Amino acid sequence: MYGWIWRHLPGNTWIKALISLVLVLAVVFVLFQYVFPWAEPLLPFNDVTVDQGMAATR
Repeated sequence: MYGWIWRHLPGNTWIKALISLVLVLAVVFVLFQYVFPWAEPLLPFNDVTVDQGMAATR
């Protein structure tokens, strides 16, 4: 898949590397701005099972 993307990008190696970096940054931006906030309520990160019966000791 990455080879296919690389072959279809315009320009020489440096231009392709720059475009690839911009594409990766755009994907990360979309994930953090839209996908992760949408999926966060669906994930069980706050469903912890910590035993409250024993107090912390030093």
